[in-house]
Amino acid sequence: MYYEHGTAAERWERARLFFDAKDYAGAARVLDGLVQEVPEQTGPRLLLARAYYHSAQLRRAEAELRTIVERDPVEHYARLMLGRTLQRQARHEEAERHLRIASALAGDFPEE
Repeated sequence: MYYEHGTAAERWERARLFFDAKDYAGAARVLDGLVQEVPEQTGPRLLLARAYYHSAQLRRAEAELRTIVERDPVEHYARLMLGRTLQRQARHEEAERHLRIASALAGDFPEE
């Protein structure tokens, strides 16, 4: 199938093209196989989570983001995206924790 064709680098580039063209479902189809092939790499998994988020596949986005955060608790953007994903699911209390951590990791402290 077209989504699985080529090297990992070619599929990564194809997924980014789909994502940039706002074809989030297409990007997710390419990235799903890529993440299975290289599960230890954060970049493809994070882009997959973003593709899921933008295509309203929120449970899938949440699962990918939780995997990233479990592996790297200080991954700022994954924390931010997890918080926003939880907000979109109306899980505001749970989201707040991740959003606070993301702000702290980014150095966004309230002015006194």
